[in-house]
Amino acid sequence: MRDPYEVLGVKKSANAAEIKSAFRKLAKKHHPDANKNDPKAASRFAELNMANEILGDEAKRKQFDSGEIDAEGKPRFQGFAGAGAGPGGFQRGFSRDGFETFSFRTGPGGPGGGGGAGAGGFEDILRGMFGGAGPRGGARAFEFDAADVGGAVLDLSATLEISLEDAVNGGEKLVRLPTGKELKIKIPAGIASGQTIRLKGQGQEVQGHRPGDALITVTYAPHPLFKIDGNDLRAEIPVTLYEAVLGAKVRVPTLSGAVELSIPKNTSSGRTFRLKGKGLPAKGKAASGDLFVIAKIVLPDGNDAELEALMEKWRADKPYNPRSGM
Repeated sequence: MRDPYEVLGVKKSANAAEIKSAFRKLAKKHHPDANKNDPKAASRFAELNMANEILGDEAKRKQFDSGEIDAEGKPRFQGFAGAGAGPGGFQRGFSRDGFETFSFRTGPGGPGGGGGAGAGGFEDILRGMFGGAGPRGGARAFEFDAADVGGAVLDLSATLEISLEDAVNGGEKLVRLPTGKELKIKIPAGIASGQTIRLKGQGQEVQGHRPGDALITVTYAPHPLFKIDGNDLRAEIPVTLYEAVLGAKVRVPTLSGAVELSIPKNTSSGRTFRLKGKGLPAKGKAASGDLFVIAKIVLPDGNDAELEALMEKWRADKPYNPRSGM
């Protein structure tokens, strides 16, 4: 953590009004709500918050200047013999596991009225700037809800590209957050493109604040067989010449498994068949899209003398022009 005077850009001789003014100016500039595309905005804003917590509190500022606490407000000393309150709202005690614990408190319950004597409480400044919630009253530790800093400023946003199969059937995927943290998340079956998965408590963690959430927006990856058309899918199904002429039953892949499709006799290339409900899930309660299968007549590879002879006879005996109406 950098020196709080350096963070706020003020001299050590700065008075309370100068500190408050510097914080207001920098908080507006670096607030995460105003820098949504900058993953480092939350950490810079948290650094400003901590610097203001130190220099905006007369008692803590004196403790920092005298070397009793560091730039994060942590004591630089070993502690006192026995539990109880120390100067500037410092308290020492023991946890159930027998570990020594330390805390600082602000508000009316702290020594000398704590917290509000200098540049003003951090929550008071943000309440005026961003409409955040104010203090809940009474002495309290540095614990603020996301609302105390003008909204969910510690939330992280990321985009996750999933396969169409995972969208329909569900699955597990690994997502990398802007902080570099990787999480394995469960993809619910039927999720639509553009929907957001909220992972509570997996956002930015800043001292004195409730952890933010991770907001994962899902998008669909391109598919080798299916083309996306809204909530519908389109795919070409190759059929042989004899299947097109004589009719047949062919297996057609879908996102939920192959199905059997009846190809009627005398099917032309380009004829489209609709498989209802075999498309993509839709947002809300809307029905899923459909799969449109387009028949594509495919001739065998290489030259076939018998097929050529048959077509020559066909052309001579039964000529037709499919382009006559163009």
